[in-house]
Amino acid sequence: MPLRHEVAHLSHLHLNTPVLDESVAFFVDYLGLTPNGEEPDGSVHLHAFDDYEHHTITLSGHQTSGIRRTYLRASSPEALQRRVTALEAAGQGIGWADGPTGYGPTYLFHDPDGHELGIYWETERFTPSADQAPALKNQAAAYPGRGVCVRRLDHINYLGVDVEANRDFFRDQLGALVTEQIVLDTGDVAGSWTTFTNKGYDAVYTRDNTGTSGRLHHIAFAVDSRADILRAADIALEQGVFIETGPHKHAIQQTFFLYVYEPGGNRIELCNAGARLVLDPDWQPINWTEAERAKGQAWGLKTIASFHSHGTPPVES
Repeated sequence: MPLRHEVAHLSHLHLNTPVLDESVAFFVDYLGLTPNGEEPDGSVHLHAFDDYEHHTITLSGHQTSGIRRTYLRASSPEALQRRVTALEAAGQGIGWADGPTGYGPTYLFHDPDGHELGIYWETERFTPSADQAPALKNQAAAYPGRGVCVRRLDHINYLGVDVEANRDFFRDQLGALVTEQIVLDTGDVAGSWTTFTNKGYDAVYTRDNTGTSGRLHHIAFAVDSRADILRAADIALEQGVFIETGPHKHAIQQTFFLYVYEPGGNRIELCNAGARLVLDPDWQPINWTEAERAKGQAWGLKTIASFHSHGTPPVES
């Protein structure tokens, strides 16, 4: 089993959308990200104001929605090579590729469910333009004052056919810590929350009720406070953004949340940054029973049915 922290953090994500221009407008005008370059194929890079790397999200036009690739940054060149060796030994490797703009050589691989990921070390720090220069030099860019003003990427929630296989892969090949789980009466694990950092979670797998592999449940961005999430709901109302559910509070991980859909159909969560930290080096997973999970959220309205059915790319139920 690898040492913890071989993966430094969840870095950036590449999303597909069938309505590229509308999705870009959502990420800029509603979430408050800032464009930071385009690729020849029209893909757009977007930066959250306190992410230190070149970009946070890449959006590409595609026939449907969903996650194209997840990127992880290794904690050192040596850690990168050790993870590559482990991934190849597990039979999950694809091979080396040039990184996207702003990122160095990247080793591509699949999780057991077929989601594609990349891990790298070399990176380019975000360079703010004159009008983006922050007043505080320990911040990547100035507070944008536009839309929700999300601070950074927080986590990703995959849908998976076999949650346990994906959980074990993240733990055994990438060194993630399993923090919380949903354990059904049968003993099967229906949800798993894992972290590379001292946050409660960076990557989640929940069971895909359609039995389809490789899909996305949601991606999440962090804001500073619960008040920011309440304000995000008001901004969604003003901008005509579809609110799926929230603001409420999850029991699992205690996250205060709002879920919306971007125009391409991908689900986006807004959550309060640093709600819980896992500092215990000997942390044991918290298991939630089927009965406990059936109670729904810690407080707020009952979990909406679409939360258990909607994912991207969409499939026939």
